[in-house]
Amino acid sequence: MNAIVINNATANRATVIATRTQSSEMGIMKAMLIDTLKVKLANGVAHFIFKKKDGTYREAWGTTQSDIANAKTNGRGVSREAFKTTAYFDVEIGEWRSFRWENLVQVF
Repeated sequence: MNAIVINNATANRATVIATRTQSSEMGIMKAMLIDTLKVKLANGVAHFIFKKKDGTYREAWGTTQSDIANAKTNGRGVSREAFKTTAYFDVEIGEWRSFRWENLVQVF
């Protein structure tokens, strides 16, 4: 028997995604994919794909690494987690962006 241990943030994301997609399996799969992406974002520039609000797909390169993104961070905003999204600093555009959790497609 194999077990997967997840933290509270991952469990919360899985619940939100499962509700939005009507699939428990999709909820846990995407929540774990977001965990993977968050580690990559924190450690450098991550390459990933997500579905935009208009239905098109966006291939993005982003980071949350402090030495790259701090110049564009004022620290006074509300965490994107409160809006059920993940924020990242888009290194191509030079601005902060975010995507809905259930719309993450792939992390490279």
